Amino acid sequence: MHPYLITAKPGRIRRALTGVRVWSVRLLALTVMTLLGAAVLTVRCVRPVINYLATRAIYIELWAAQRLGRPPVSGFVGAGITDEFVREFHRARTATASTGSPR
Repeated sequence: MHPYLITAKPGRIRRALTGVRVWSVRLLALTVMTLLGAAVLTVRCVRPVINYLATRAIYIELWAAQRLGRPPVSGFVGAGITDEFVREFHRARTATASTGSPR
């Protein structure tokens, strides 16, 4: 190896390509952050509307179930999902409480 190769600076083209690469990655990261932020904002803004529509759908289903004389399906499905969430929450809470305890 020749000593002048160790201290040689990269040429203008290589430095320009490096600058383009760095700024393109930064621009890509900014674009991803902006899109994710817009998605989160949209979900947070639409959530009350979804909650309202779900409540209205439950009332309509209850009304229809009364007219037909059958039990509402959403009550069974919703109760099962709620029970599973509660079980998972308690399982996670007791697992972290027992493993993270200093005693």
